[in-house]
Amino acid sequence: MAESGTSVSPDGDHSGGDRPRLDRQRILEAGAVFIEEHGVRQLSMRRLGAELDVEAMSLYRYVPSREDLLDGIVESVVDELYSDPEVYVEPRHGWQDYLLRLAHGLRRLAMKHPQVFPLIATRPAEAPWVRPPLRSLRWVESFLRAMTNAGFSNEQAVEAYRAFSSFLIGNLLLEVAALGADIGPVEDPEPSPSRRADLTNYPLLQELQGLLSEDRSKQEFDAALDALLDRLDSQLT
Repeated sequence: MAESGTSVSPDGDHSGGDRPRLDRQRILEAGAVFIEEHGVRQLSMRRLGAELDVEAMSLYRYVPSREDLLDGIVESVVDELYSDPEVYVEPRHGWQDYLLRLAHGLRRLAMKHPQVFPLIATRPAEAPWVRPPLRSLRWVESFLRAMTNAGFSNEQAVEAYRAFSSFLIGNLLLEVAALGADIGPVEDPEPSPSRRADLTNYPLLQELQGLLSEDRSKQEFDAALDALLDRLDSQLT
């Protein structure tokens, strides 16, 4: 029988009712904090339950597995971009300003969550052609729309998306590693049933899915290397 003045909620909370009610968002936020404090390798449902002062089994009502927990943490952290007042979902002062704000917003996100950022860079995305760190259908649609509305062709917009993503991942992973983040592989994710991304609300993604799915890794590498060599050459001349 519970002691006088305390109760056990349906969520297994032994705190006496003075804690916020357990829900998925609270669990994901607590998971992100745990990873920053202890590292992703230490994260388990039991340890996270202890942090929340609930039984580990109660977490499974909201996050069915550790893999779902990690995916949810990544999604929750990336969604913080929407609350950054310096980042615009749609361009207001031209495409260059839009990209600068987006890049700096993603960097702020990485600096705020350096231990979570490697997960953002490595977790399987909603669709195979969605690239980290801008890994949500809404953001990819927004990016491509900004570029095509500015006069870029479909092919040029997709190329810009790839180059932008590669630039950010390369630089930001180096930065978080310098801050002590573990960027090595944690473990192989559990296999999950293949699913098609729901593009109903993203007409431009529907139109450009074929271009986005093309493997142009070699061409991107060569283009980035040529740009680097040209930049170094310009310093001499």
